[in-house]
Amino acid sequence: MAIYLTATGLHKPKDKITNEELVAAFNTYVDDYNTQNAAAIEAGEKMALQHSSAEFIEKASGIKSRYVIDKKGILDPKIMAPVVPARKLGEELSIMAEMGVNALNQALDNAGLKGGDLDGVICACSNFQRVYPAIAIEIQHAVGMVGGFAFDTNVACSAATFGIAQAVGMIKAGVAKRVAVINVEVTSAHLNWRNRDSHFIFGDIAAATIIEELDTPKGYEILDCKLYTQFSTNIKNEYGFMDRSEYLASGQDMHFDIKEPVTDKLFSQEGRKVFREVCPKVSEIISTHLSENHIPVNEVKRLWLHQANINMIDLILRTVMGKDADKSIAPIAIAEYGNTSSASPMIAFHEYQEGVNVGDLGVICSFGAGYSIGSVIIKKV
Repeated sequence: MAIYLTATGLHKPKDKITNEELVAAFNTYVDDYNTQNAAAIEAGEKMALQHSSAEFIEKASGIKSRYVIDKKGILDPKIMAPVVPARKLGEELSIMAEMGVNALNQALDNAGLKGGDLDGVICACSNFQRVYPAIAIEIQHAVGMVGGFAFDTNVACSAATFGIAQAVGMIKAGVAKRVAVINVEVTSAHLNWRNRDSHFIFGDIAAATIIEELDTPKGYEILDCKLYTQFSTNIKNEYGFMDRSEYLASGQDMHFDIKEPVTDKLFSQEGRKVFREVCPKVSEIISTHLSENHIPVNEVKRLWLHQANINMIDLILRTVMGKDADKSIAPIAIAEYGNTSSASPMIAFHEYQEGVNVGDLGVICSFGAGYSIGSVIIKKV
Protein backbone atom coordinates (compact mmCIF):
# COMPACT_ATOMS: atom_id res chain seq x y z
CA MET A 1 0.00 0.00 0.00
CA ALA A 2 1.04 3.61 -0.58
CA ILE A 3 0.17 6.90 1.12
CA TYR A 4 -1.88 9.48 -0.74
CA LEU A 5 -3.05 13.06 -0.42
CA THR A 6 -6.66 12.48 -1.44
CA ALA A 7 -8.55 15.72 -0.83
CA THR A 8 -8.39 19.29 0.41
CA GLY A 9 -10.87 21.83 1.74
CA LEU A 10 -10.81 25.59 2.17
CA HIS A 11 -12.75 27.99 4.41
CA LYS A 12 -12.70 31.73 3.68
CA PRO A 13 -14.02 34.28 6.21
CA LYS A 14 -16.84 36.44 4.85
CA ASP A 15 -14.95 39.73 5.26
CA LYS A 16 -12.43 40.86 2.64
CA ILE A 17 -10.22 43.96 2.68
CA THR A 18 -8.73 45.49 -0.46
CA ASN A 19 -5.46 47.40 -0.46
CA GLU A 20 -7.35 50.62 -1.11
CA GLU A 21 -9.55 50.13 1.97
CA LEU A 22 -6.59 49.20 4.12
CA VAL A 23 -4.53 52.19 3.00
CA ALA A 24 -7.37 54.62 3.65
CA ALA A 25 -7.64 53.45 7.26
CA PHE A 26 -3.87 53.35 7.76
CA ASN A 27 -3.30 56.82 6.36
CA THR A 28 -6.05 58.24 8.58
CA TYR A 29 -4.25 56.73 11.57
CA VAL A 30 -0.97 58.24 10.38
CA ASP A 31 -2.50 61.70 10.03
CA ASP A 32 -4.07 61.48 13.49
CA TYR A 33 -0.78 60.30 15.03
CA ASN A 34 1.27 63.04 13.39
CA THR A 35 -1.24 65.72 14.45
CA GLN A 36 -1.36 64.48 18.06
CA ASN A 37 2.44 64.30 18.27
CA ALA A 38 3.24 67.39 16.21
CA ALA A 39 5.24 69.10 18.98
CA ALA A 40 7.35 66.02 19.73
CA ILE A 41 7.96 65.46 16.03
CA GLU A 42 8.99 69.09 15.58
CA ALA A 43 11.38 68.75 18.54
CA GLY A 44 12.92 65.61 17.07
CA GLU A 45 11.68 63.46 19.96
CA LYS A 46 9.48 61.32 17.71
CA MET A 47 9.54 60.33 14.07
CA ALA A 48 6.64 61.32 11.84
CA LEU A 49 4.81 58.35 10.36
CA GLN A 50 4.61 57.98 6.59
CA HIS A 51 1.60 57.25 4.39
CA SER A 52 1.24 53.96 2.56
CA SER A 53 -0.32 53.30 -0.86
CA ALA A 54 -2.02 50.44 -2.69
CA GLU A 55 0.69 50.64 -5.36
CA PHE A 56 3.46 50.27 -2.77
CA ILE A 57 1.78 47.22 -1.23
CA GLU A 58 1.27 45.43 -4.52
CA LYS A 59 4.79 46.15 -5.75
CA ALA A 60 6.37 45.04 -2.46
CA SER A 61 4.34 41.88 -2.01
CA GLY A 62 2.02 41.06 -4.89
CA ILE A 63 -0.96 41.33 -2.52
CA LYS A 64 -4.18 43.00 -3.65
CA SER A 65 -6.59 41.85 -0.92
CA ARG A 66 -6.98 39.55 2.08
CA TYR A 67 -9.79 37.77 3.97
CA VAL A 68 -10.24 38.59 7.67
CA ILE A 69 -12.51 37.52 10.51
CA ASP A 70 -13.43 41.12 11.37
CA LYS A 71 -13.13 43.92 8.86
CA LYS A 72 -14.76 46.66 10.92
CA GLY A 73 -12.25 46.69 13.78
CA ILE A 74 -9.22 46.49 11.49
CA LEU A 75 -10.40 49.44 9.39
CA ASP A 76 -11.23 51.60 12.41
CA PRO A 77 -8.22 53.95 12.81
CA LYS A 78 -8.84 54.09 16.56
CA ILE A 79 -8.68 50.28 16.95
CA MET A 80 -6.92 48.67 13.96
CA ALA A 81 -7.35 45.10 15.18
CA PRO A 82 -10.05 42.44 14.78
CA VAL A 83 -12.76 42.66 17.45
CA VAL A 84 -13.99 39.15 18.24
CA PRO A 85 -16.38 38.40 21.16
CA ALA A 86 -15.23 35.71 23.59
CA ARG A 87 -16.85 32.29 23.28
CA LYS A 88 -17.58 29.98 26.18
CA LEU A 89 -15.35 26.94 25.81
CA GLY A 90 -17.40 23.77 25.77
CA GLU A 91 -20.64 25.54 24.95
CA GLU A 92 -19.75 26.83 21.48
CA LEU A 93 -16.89 26.25 19.08
CA SER A 94 -13.89 28.52 19.37
CA ILE A 95 -13.28 30.69 16.32
CA MET A 96 -10.28 28.57 15.25
CA ALA A 97 -12.16 25.30 15.69
CA GLU A 98 -15.14 26.63 13.75
CA MET A 99 -12.94 27.63 10.82
CA GLY A 100 -11.09 24.32 10.97
CA VAL A 101 -14.32 22.31 11.05
CA ASN A 102 -15.63 24.16 7.98
CA ALA A 103 -12.46 23.41 6.01
CA LEU A 104 -12.31 19.81 7.23
CA ASN A 105 -15.93 19.05 6.39
CA GLN A 106 -15.32 20.28 2.85
CA ALA A 107 -12.21 18.09 2.55
CA LEU A 108 -14.10 15.07 3.93
CA ASP A 109 -16.90 15.64 1.41
CA ASN A 110 -14.34 15.87 -1.39
CA ALA A 111 -12.78 12.60 -0.22
CA GLY A 112 -16.14 10.84 0.22
CA LEU A 113 -15.53 10.42 3.94
CA LYS A 114 -17.12 11.20 7.31
CA GLY A 115 -15.46 12.50 10.46
CA GLY A 116 -15.71 9.06 12.00
CA ASP A 117 -13.50 7.65 9.23
CA LEU A 118 -10.47 9.57 10.54
CA ASP A 119 -7.87 8.07 12.87
CA GLY A 120 -6.12 11.35 13.61
CA VAL A 121 -6.37 15.14 13.38
CA ILE A 122 -3.34 17.40 13.37
CA CYS A 123 -3.97 21.13 13.68
CA ALA A 124 -0.78 22.66 12.28
CA CYS A 125 -0.69 26.46 12.55
CA SER A 126 1.50 29.44 13.34
CA ASN A 127 -0.76 30.76 16.10
CA PHE A 128 -3.19 29.23 18.59
CA GLN A 129 -5.81 31.16 20.50
CA ARG A 130 -5.20 29.08 23.62
CA VAL A 131 -2.65 26.67 25.00
CA TYR A 132 -5.01 23.80 25.85
CA PRO A 133 -7.20 21.87 25.34
CA ALA A 134 -5.84 21.47 21.82
CA ILE A 135 -7.81 23.05 18.99
CA ALA A 136 -7.36 19.74 17.14
CA ILE A 137 -9.19 17.84 19.90
CA GLU A 138 -12.04 20.35 19.76
CA ILE A 139 -12.24 19.80 15.99
CA GLN A 140 -12.07 16.01 16.48
CA HIS A 141 -15.08 16.20 18.80
CA ALA A 142 -17.03 18.56 16.52
CA VAL A 143 -16.79 16.33 13.42
CA GLY A 144 -17.88 13.22 15.30
CA MET A 145 -14.53 11.44 15.32
CA VAL A 146 -14.70 8.92 18.18
CA GLY A 147 -11.41 7.39 19.25
CA GLY A 148 -8.11 8.03 17.58
CA PHE A 149 -6.02 11.06 18.43
CA ALA A 150 -5.70 14.79 17.81
CA PHE A 151 -3.02 17.32 18.64
CA ASP A 152 -1.74 20.80 17.79
CA THR A 153 1.68 21.56 16.31
CA ASN A 154 3.39 24.83 15.46
CA VAL A 155 6.20 25.36 12.96
CA ALA A 156 5.03 28.82 11.90
CA CYS A 157 4.55 29.18 8.13
CA SER A 158 5.95 25.68 7.56
CA ALA A 159 3.33 23.95 9.70
CA ALA A 160 1.42 22.47 6.72
CA THR A 161 4.30 20.47 5.28
CA PHE A 162 5.56 19.50 8.73
CA GLY A 163 2.01 18.34 9.56
CA ILE A 164 1.83 16.29 6.36
CA ALA A 165 5.21 14.73 7.18
CA GLN A 166 3.95 13.86 10.68
CA ALA A 167 0.84 12.25 9.21
CA VAL A 168 2.91 10.23 6.74
CA GLY A 169 5.28 9.12 9.50
CA MET A 170 2.43 8.03 11.74
CA ILE A 171 0.82 6.05 8.93
CA LYS A 172 4.13 4.36 8.13
CA ALA A 173 4.55 3.54 11.83
CA GLY A 174 1.12 1.94 11.96
CA VAL A 175 -0.32 4.53 14.35
CA ALA A 176 -3.07 5.53 11.88
CA LYS A 177 -4.33 4.90 8.37
CA ARG A 178 -6.17 8.16 7.70
CA VAL A 179 -5.18 11.58 9.11
CA ALA A 180 -6.50 15.11 8.54
CA VAL A 181 -4.01 17.98 8.62
CA ILE A 182 -5.70 21.32 9.29
CA ASN A 183 -4.14 24.77 8.96
CA VAL A 184 -6.21 27.47 10.66
CA GLU A 185 -4.74 30.95 10.55
CA VAL A 186 -6.19 34.01 12.26
CA THR A 187 -3.15 36.07 11.39
CA SER A 188 -5.09 39.32 11.60
CA ALA A 189 -4.92 38.99 15.38
CA HIS A 190 -1.11 38.67 15.52
CA LEU A 191 -0.44 41.54 13.15
CA ASN A 192 0.46 45.10 14.08
CA TRP A 193 -1.86 46.92 11.67
CA ARG A 194 -0.11 50.21 12.50
CA ASN A 195 3.25 49.13 11.08
CA ARG A 196 3.69 50.43 7.52
CA ASP A 197 6.17 47.71 6.57
CA SER A 198 3.98 44.76 7.57
CA HIS A 199 0.36 45.83 8.09
CA PHE A 200 -0.67 44.57 4.66
CA ILE A 201 0.95 41.12 4.71
CA PHE A 202 -1.48 38.66 6.27
CA GLY A 203 -4.96 37.23 5.81
CA ASP A 204 -7.18 34.78 7.71
CA ILE A 205 -8.08 31.34 6.30
CA ALA A 206 -8.45 27.64 7.09
CA ALA A 207 -7.28 24.74 4.92
CA ALA A 208 -7.64 20.99 5.46
CA THR A 209 -5.83 18.08 3.83
CA ILE A 210 -6.68 14.36 3.97
CA ILE A 211 -3.75 11.90 4.05
CA GLU A 212 -4.61 8.19 3.59
CA GLU A 213 -2.99 4.79 3.19
CA LEU A 214 -4.82 3.01 0.36
CA ASP A 215 -4.64 -0.12 -1.79
CA THR A 216 -6.11 1.72 -4.78
CA PRO A 217 -4.35 4.88 -6.04
CA LYS A 218 -6.28 8.10 -5.43
CA GLY A 219 -5.36 11.76 -5.69
CA TYR A 220 -1.62 12.28 -5.27
CA GLU A 221 0.87 9.72 -4.01
CA ILE A 222 3.22 11.19 -1.41
CA LEU A 223 6.67 10.10 -2.53
CA ASP A 224 8.85 11.73 0.11
CA CYS A 225 9.06 14.50 2.71
CA LYS A 226 12.07 16.59 3.71
CA LEU A 227 12.16 18.93 6.72
CA TYR A 228 14.73 21.53 7.80
CA THR A 229 15.05 24.06 10.63
CA GLN A 230 17.63 26.66 11.63
CA PHE A 231 17.30 29.12 14.51
CA SER A 232 16.75 32.75 13.57
CA THR A 233 15.04 35.74 15.19
CA ASN A 234 14.51 37.55 11.89
CA ILE A 235 10.85 36.48 11.93
CA LYS A 236 9.22 36.37 15.34
CA ASN A 237 6.05 36.65 17.38
CA GLU A 238 6.74 36.61 21.12
CA TYR A 239 3.24 37.12 22.49
CA GLY A 240 2.58 34.45 25.10
CA PHE A 241 1.39 33.42 28.53
CA MET A 242 4.67 34.49 30.18
CA ASP A 243 4.07 38.15 29.27
CA ARG A 244 2.35 38.90 32.58
CA SER A 245 5.26 37.55 34.59
CA GLU A 246 7.82 39.36 32.47
CA TYR A 247 5.99 42.69 32.84
CA LEU A 248 5.68 42.22 36.59
CA ALA A 249 9.39 41.44 36.81
CA SER A 250 10.20 44.60 34.85
CA GLY A 251 8.25 46.76 37.29
CA GLN A 252 5.92 48.08 34.60
CA ASP A 253 2.24 48.70 35.16
CA MET A 254 0.21 45.64 34.16
CA HIS A 255 -2.36 47.63 32.21
CA PHE A 256 -3.01 46.39 28.70
CA ASP A 257 -4.86 48.89 26.54
CA ILE A 258 -6.48 47.23 23.51
CA LYS A 259 -6.14 50.50 21.59
CA GLU A 260 -2.40 50.57 22.29
CA PRO A 261 -1.33 46.91 22.06
CA VAL A 262 2.05 45.62 23.22
CA THR A 263 3.34 45.87 19.67
CA ASP A 264 6.86 44.66 20.44
CA LYS A 265 5.33 41.23 21.13
CA LEU A 266 3.37 40.99 17.89
CA PHE A 267 4.61 39.74 14.50
CA SER A 268 7.78 41.40 13.29
CA GLN A 269 10.40 40.56 10.73
CA GLU A 270 13.60 41.80 9.16
CA GLY A 271 12.21 41.53 5.64
CA ARG A 272 15.39 42.11 3.65
CA LYS A 273 17.38 39.65 5.77
CA VAL A 274 14.63 37.05 5.43
CA PHE A 275 14.55 37.44 1.66
CA ARG A 276 18.34 37.23 1.39
CA GLU A 277 18.76 34.25 3.72
CA VAL A 278 15.63 32.16 3.18
CA CYS A 279 15.24 32.11 -0.62
CA PRO A 280 18.60 30.44 -1.37
CA LYS A 281 18.03 27.85 1.35
CA VAL A 282 14.54 27.01 0.11
CA SER A 283 15.88 26.55 -3.41
CA GLU A 284 18.68 24.36 -2.05
CA ILE A 285 16.27 22.19 -0.04
CA ILE A 286 13.94 21.64 -3.01
CA SER A 287 16.82 20.89 -5.40
CA THR A 288 18.49 18.52 -2.93
CA HIS A 289 15.19 16.79 -2.20
CA LEU A 290 14.56 16.18 -5.90
CA SER A 291 18.12 14.92 -6.39
CA GLU A 292 17.82 12.54 -3.45
CA ASN A 293 14.75 11.05 -5.13
CA HIS A 294 16.47 10.91 -8.55
CA ILE A 295 13.98 13.35 -10.08
CA PRO A 296 15.30 15.70 -12.78
CA VAL A 297 14.12 19.27 -12.30
CA ASN A 298 12.56 19.35 -15.77
CA GLU A 299 10.16 16.57 -14.72
CA VAL A 300 8.52 18.78 -12.08
CA LYS A 301 5.17 20.06 -13.35
CA ARG A 302 4.18 22.26 -10.43
CA LEU A 303 5.70 24.00 -7.40
CA TRP A 304 3.02 24.85 -4.85
CA LEU A 305 5.03 27.30 -2.76
CA HIS A 306 4.37 29.20 0.44
CA GLN A 307 2.70 32.45 -0.59
CA ALA A 308 4.93 34.75 1.44
CA ASN A 309 5.79 37.32 -1.20
CA ILE A 310 5.51 37.32 -4.98
CA ASN A 311 9.17 38.25 -5.36
CA MET A 312 10.29 35.35 -3.17
CA ILE A 313 8.12 32.95 -5.18
CA ASP A 314 9.59 34.22 -8.43
CA LEU A 315 13.19 33.96 -7.21
CA ILE A 316 12.74 30.41 -5.88
CA LEU A 317 11.05 29.35 -9.13
CA ARG A 318 13.89 30.72 -11.28
CA THR A 319 16.61 29.33 -9.01
CA VAL A 320 15.14 25.81 -8.95
CA MET A 321 13.70 25.53 -12.46
CA GLY A 322 15.95 27.89 -14.40
CA LYS A 323 15.92 31.61 -15.14
CA ASP A 324 13.49 31.22 -18.05
CA ALA A 325 11.05 28.99 -16.14
CA ASP A 326 7.35 29.19 -17.02
CA LYS A 327 5.73 31.20 -14.22
CA SER A 328 2.67 28.93 -14.29
CA ILE A 329 4.82 26.23 -12.66
CA ALA A 330 4.58 28.20 -9.39
CA PRO A 331 0.97 29.48 -9.21
CA ILE A 332 0.18 32.67 -7.32
CA ALA A 333 -2.59 32.80 -4.70
CA ILE A 334 -1.18 35.68 -2.66
CA ALA A 335 -2.87 38.38 -4.75
CA GLU A 336 -6.34 37.46 -3.45
CA TYR A 337 -5.53 35.91 -0.08
CA GLY A 338 -2.40 37.68 1.17
CA ASN A 339 0.11 35.66 3.16
CA THR A 340 -1.93 33.09 5.09
CA SER A 341 1.06 31.58 6.87
CA SER A 342 0.84 27.77 7.22
CA ALA A 343 -2.25 27.49 5.01
CA SER A 344 -0.78 29.29 2.00
CA PRO A 345 0.87 26.42 0.05
CA MET A 346 -2.30 24.37 0.55
CA ILE A 347 -4.41 27.22 -0.87
CA ALA A 348 -2.17 27.22 -3.95
CA PHE A 349 -2.50 23.43 -4.17
CA HIS A 350 -6.26 23.49 -3.61
CA GLU A 351 -6.90 26.07 -6.31
CA TYR A 352 -4.24 25.36 -8.93
CA GLN A 353 -4.29 21.71 -10.05
CA GLU A 354 -5.59 22.33 -13.56
CA GLY A 355 -3.17 20.95 -16.13
CA VAL A 356 -1.62 18.44 -13.74
CA ASN A 357 -2.11 15.02 -15.32
CA VAL A 358 -1.67 11.43 -14.17
CA GLY A 359 2.03 10.73 -13.67
CA ASP A 360 2.97 14.40 -13.23
CA LEU A 361 5.25 15.33 -10.34
CA GLY A 362 4.93 18.31 -8.04
CA VAL A 363 6.38 19.79 -4.86
CA ILE A 364 4.49 21.38 -1.98
CA CYS A 365 6.98 23.62 -0.18
CA SER A 366 6.67 25.87 2.85
CA PHE A 367 9.15 28.18 4.56
CA GLY A 368 9.05 30.65 7.40
CA ALA A 369 9.99 31.51 10.96
CA GLY A 370 12.44 29.26 12.67
CA TYR A 371 13.81 29.32 10.02
CA SER A 372 11.75 26.30 8.95
CA ILE A 373 11.46 24.71 5.50
CA GLY A 374 9.37 21.72 4.43
CA SER A 375 9.26 19.96 1.05
CA VAL A 376 6.75 17.26 0.03
CA ILE A 377 7.13 15.51 -3.32
CA ILE A 378 3.87 14.18 -4.79
CA LYS A 379 2.77 12.40 -7.97
CA LYS A 380 -0.67 12.60 -9.60
CA VAL A 381 -2.22 9.12 -9.84
